[in-house]
Amino acid sequence: MGQGLSCGHPSIDHEFFAAAQYGELEAAETLIRRDPGVIRRATLYDRLSAIHIAAANGRVEMLSMLLEKRDHSDDLNRYKQTPLMLAAMRGKVACVEKLLQVGANILMFDSVNRRTCLHYAAYYGHSDCLQAILQAARSNPIAESWGFARFVNVRDAKGATPLHLAAKQGRPACVQMLLDKGALVCASTGDYGRYPGSTPLHLAARGGCLESVRELLAWGADRLQMDSSGRIPYVIALKRNHLRCAALLNPSSAEPLVWPSALKFINELKPDAKLLLETALKEANRKREKKILNEIASPTHSEENIDDVTSEASDIELCCICFDQACTIEVQDCGHQMCAHCTLALCCHNKPNPATNCAPPAAVCPFCRSKIARLVIARFESQETEKDISPKPRRSRQSRNLSEGSSSFKGLSSAMGSFGKMGSRGSGRIADFSDMLDKV
Repeated sequence: MGQGLSCGHPSIDHEFFAAAQYGELEAAETLIRRDPGVIRRATLYDRLSAIHIAAANGRVEMLSMLLEKRDHSDDLNRYKQTPLMLAAMRGKVACVEKLLQVGANILMFDSVNRRTCLHYAAYYGHSDCLQAILQAARSNPIAESWGFARFVNVRDAKGATPLHLAAKQGRPACVQMLLDKGALVCASTGDYGRYPGSTPLHLAARGGCLESVRELLAWGADRLQMDSSGRIPYVIALKRNHLRCAALLNPSSAEPLVWPSALKFINELKPDAKLLLETALKEANRKREKKILNEIASPTHSEENIDDVTSEASDIELCCICFDQACTIEVQDCGHQMCAHCTLALCCHNKPNPATNCAPPAAVCPFCRSKIARLVIARFESQETEKDISPKPRRSRQSRNLSEGSSSFKGLSSAMGSFGKMGSRGSGRIADFSDMLDKV
């Protein structure tokens, strides 16, 4: 298939490319001194430079030496692929970071499917490479001219975003990372390509990746959105006999809780508070999922791994809404406290209506009805201080919180009721030169 190393000086070239592949620095430097032009040559058929070969094989020291002698980090091979694309494709994160450090262009498109390095990292499931590219995109001048959100949702020749590819290939870690960085969960591939009009949820259902389906649903993927053939994700999962995925995607099953849009952009949401809310959301969805999956099969593993905070510290004040969980979230600026589960029940409204494009109302404190400015971890007094406080004042504080929220508790009861109830492989071939990269 034309993978030979036939160039101007076959013997020197073969030795040089072999040294680049295996990271033999001294041999490579000796060959460069003998023939300085060898560093600019490439293989005859695939047009792979030594920088391509070193990056694809993870030889970061060799790559650094080659870049110092010849600053061409954006060399193109036969398929218009850069060294950064090959390093992302093969999961060589050290080489990815080195290329990004010297200013490699993250917005280069290949000639096969018009994909970028971000597409390659998502397609092959290399979350560390994906994270490095996304971090570099924050400060990359080219990405800045495009806009970060546009870069995260860049489309290939078939209309697929990196999220589409990660969902199709069953890469849940990459799916979660892209969604967290602003990937559009309901983006459609358009009316062209192999799967026209597909959303990431359609592709995850096709591949049968339960983790990806979970993640997409938690970020608000629409189970009723149709592809160009009029099929919803449930039909696709059922047709391919992915019964567990189909059970979660069944429109008649309970709607999953989603990350609340009203809280998603609250100013200065603390990481620890966000982690508590995400944990509560996942726990609620796991309970819902367990109930659904028990109808078709026994769960393969236990999903009751989250400790009950109240069992660890019985003296912690209970939430005045559910009287079941400990108060872990504090509302600012009013200072009222509630558990993470009730915070989600308060803020997980129905998803926006696509016909009217109306967003859910802003979240307010259930006790005083003031707008929530931010959420933080609830502050607990030390055990020594608690010993000096009799149970009576704590009970009076609960009564005070409950009385303040009595006007809104009825409105929350329906939300809490619904809250309690909810409780492939790819066949596309990008470039055939693995023999060149693995064996010279």
